[in-house]
Amino acid sequence: MNEKIYYNAEDVSEMLGVSIGKSYKILRGMNQELADKGFLTIAGKIPVEYFREKWYGGTKEVSA
Repeated sequence: MNEKIYYNAEDVSEMLGVSIGKSYKILRGMNQELADKGFLTIAGKIPVEYFREKWYGGTKEVSA
């Protein structure tokens, strides 16, 4: 199982071309949305599927 199930701030920063600080703000906001829906969250990480749904409309593959 080599496929990631969570992205961290460094992953988000690289994919979106933003600073690490901005990527942490994005992660906090997304984790708050999940928490408000009753999901458990991990600080500084976001599930890959949720990230793809929010940023790329749920596509399975993201071109680099």
